[in-house]
Amino acid sequence: MAYVIGDSCVACGACEAQCPVGAISMGDGKFEIDADKCIDCGSCAGQCPVGAISEGE
Repeated sequence: MAYVIGDSCVACGACEAQCPVGAISMGDGKFEIDADKCIDCGSCAGQCPVGAISEGE
């Protein structure tokens, strides 16, 4: 299951730069992860300063 970015996202962009497959882009007021591109590596979650990224269900 792909990682997801929750509502606590502060749109800092730290996660986008960390994604090795370019699955993260700016959405409607927060960043979003394209589940079809996400390879479940978790690199983005480690970079989020507010802990807004978690494994999807």
